[in-house]
Amino acid sequence: MLDLFTIFTKGGIVLWCFKGTEQLFAPSVNALIRSVILQERTGANQFDHNGLALQYKLDNEFELVFVVAFQKILQLSYIDKFLNDIHLEFRDKYKNDLSATTRNFKNYNFSDVYERVLRECEDWGREQAKLPRQMRSYADSAKSKKTVASMIERKGGDAEQKPSKKAVKIVEAAKEEMSPPASPTNGDTNEDIIAMNRRKMMEKISGGKKKSADSKKSPKPPKEKAGKKPTVWEFSGSNKDLPVLDRSKDKPEDGIQQMAEQNKYLVGTGSKIQDLEVDSDDDDEEEESSSEEENVSKSTKQSNGHGNKASSGVFSMFRGLVGSKNLSRDDMKPALEKLRDHLISKNVAADIANKLCDSVATKLEGKVLGTFDTIASTVKTTLTDALVQILSPKRRVDILRDCMEAKKNGRPYTMSFCGVNGVGKSTNLAKICFWLIENNLNVLIAACDTFRAGAVEQLRTHMRHLNALHPPEKHGGRSMVQLYEKGYGKDAAGIAMEAIRHAKEAGIDVVLIDTAGRMQDNEPLMRALGKLIKVNEPDLVLFVGEALVGNEAVDQLVKFNQALADFSDNENPHIIDGIVLTKFDTIDDKVGAAISMTYITGQPIVFVGTGQTYTDLKQLNAKAVVHALMK
Repeated sequence: MLDLFTIFTKGGIVLWCFKGTEQLFAPSVNALIRSVILQERTGANQFDHNGLALQYKLDNEFELVFVVAFQKILQLSYIDKFLNDIHLEFRDKYKNDLSATTRNFKNYNFSDVYERVLRECEDWGREQAKLPRQMRSYADSAKSKKTVASMIERKGGDAEQKPSKKAVKIVEAAKEEMSPPASPTNGDTNEDIIAMNRRKMMEKISGGKKKSADSKKSPKPPKEKAGKKPTVWEFSGSNKDLPVLDRSKDKPEDGIQQMAEQNKYLVGTGSKIQDLEVDSDDDDEEEESSSEEENVSKSTKQSNGHGNKASSGVFSMFRGLVGSKNLSRDDMKPALEKLRDHLISKNVAADIANKLCDSVATKLEGKVLGTFDTIASTVKTTLTDALVQILSPKRRVDILRDCMEAKKNGRPYTMSFCGVNGVGKSTNLAKICFWLIENNLNVLIAACDTFRAGAVEQLRTHMRHLNALHPPEKHGGRSMVQLYEKGYGKDAAGIAMEAIRHAKEAGIDVVLIDTAGRMQDNEPLMRALGKLIKVNEPDLVLFVGEALVGNEAVDQLVKFNQALADFSDNENPHIIDGIVLTKFDTIDDKVGAAISMTYITGQPIVFVGTGQTYTDLKQLNAKAVVHALMK
């Protein structure tokens, strides 16, 4: 039933594989490593590739990955149990080898254990399938146990509260008043009975008010404050012979004389005084201070999450420093929630922030902290590394080298720009054109925006300015920038095809295709863009997005990518290859859009636009962006 099971380290060393099938399914495992593990997408434990379903489990303590693969069409209910059981078996059997400083990756005879665990899990799955699934009756459901009284919200919790005596009296009086009148007897009418009942009710109400008024007039005398009692000394001879010392009297002489007489009895008695408790005016202050200390200690225990009474004093401080247990999701939950809110406040999409936090939790679960490492710092460091990994290109992005390679093959290198209205496609196309000219490459601009009024004139203005900066005299009479345009209302795909053919005949190095801005929900315009990409097959398709719009840029990028895939008849459609992020200097430190857009497609941010001049074009510095995001 299983096509593949393998165990390998995060460093790439295969420890054990099922029947040597690593050669057959190596592409699927490599795709899992590239697309999930290296791109910090380990929040979910399943990955699909070429009709295969791959499920994996991470062991962060020993840096291991357990991967099982089976046909996607199969529904195997025992896979989760199998991964957990095989993980525990492998850890228990080779724990000493895995925890050693010098690991031995040679002798792992795990075939017998694998077959036994797989057989047990398959039997368990068949037994679970045989169990009848009966629908729960209404009597067994929680809804049947609900009553009107249980659905009433009460102050102080859900516990039942008995009605007070006063409420009972009021209810009884109301019942008596609302009760139907008795049948008239002895000539009394219904009106007489009703009037009598009302008179009784008024007497009860007036009687209650009178009682309350009387109680207010005659308040209870206040209790006299109990004075302090004299101390009784247990080990000072006969207590009866001691005179009473009363310091509350007005005569200080009497108090001094009594104190002297009492000291006479305390000296020379020959008995040992043990643990004398002296009453003084400072007793109340000491009790208040001790209660405050207890409250502070309780609050610190609650805030730190330690409820053990044994962890007190100096040893509890060192016990918190030493990494003695593995991290769990509950331990990381407060830190992850704060980081998730921080990411959302910096313009990272909410669902992507959740996925990033889930990935970090999966990566750290089971890991042992260092001696002086805290959970918050560990989670933040891991998330920072993950963000740098996401922003780092997964493939080589070297446009100049690709242009030179295409020039050697006798063809122009073509780049197409797409995006919504007003994001700065034409402006950033001119900036990239200036960058190419600076590297001694001549450029042909194809004006394929045949919809917006003034689009061709805008490109013609950029062409004149760029040729003024790099006149033909400096390049051997060769014009560095040319414009290919056919006016408005024409087919954009046809104009691009003619421009590429003209560039090949004229020996031009690079063709930059400018397209019309379109909203991601406009199906006819998205279909026209898909046609342009399909017919001309440009070497690089760049999506131009704004850093200002935040989460909206994610929706734009996803739908542009999906449209290029849907409106193409090829088996491997040409989708977006890179991103140009414009207006990056207007967002201060809210750079979360860069994370969101890169995480969605996995494509790199090739250029960042930061100003109005031609030189305001930069390549993305991943570490600088993450530093601004995490501060």
